[in-house]
Amino acid sequence: MKIAVYRKEHFNAAHRLYNRNWSDEKNDKVFGKCNNPNFHGHNYELIVKLVGEPDPETGYVYDMKELSNIIKDKILKRYDHKNLNLDVDDFRDVNPTAENIAVVIWNILRKEIDKKLDLTVRLYETPRNFVEYPC
Repeated sequence: MKIAVYRKEHFNAAHRLYNRNWSDEKNDKVFGKCNNPNFHGHNYELIVKLVGEPDPETGYVYDMKELSNIIKDKILKRYDHKNLNLDVDDFRDVNPTAENIAVVIWNILRKEIDKKLDLTVRLYETPRNFVEYPC
């Protein structure tokens, strides 16, 4: 019997979407106001989903307090109230789109969580725009 458990967290971060190999005009055309050289921010909502079989002794798929601690330690401390372009090495050479942020978060968490559990990251950039990895 497999079951899914979810943990929701949030963080605030600024970023700028642009491709350093493109002209200012092309960046403006593709990324619009998200290409603001002075950056812009989001109140991100992060949902981490784990799927597996409950442990016969605890009844847990995963200890949610432990999952919360991992997310806080590995993700929130790293991204919350940061400029993703300037303050976070993960995005020195990666455009910090919601898609790329979700993949980076997944890769960080995958190292921390037992591989027997399926892991999915859903990241809301706005209440109406979100991404999920893997899909």
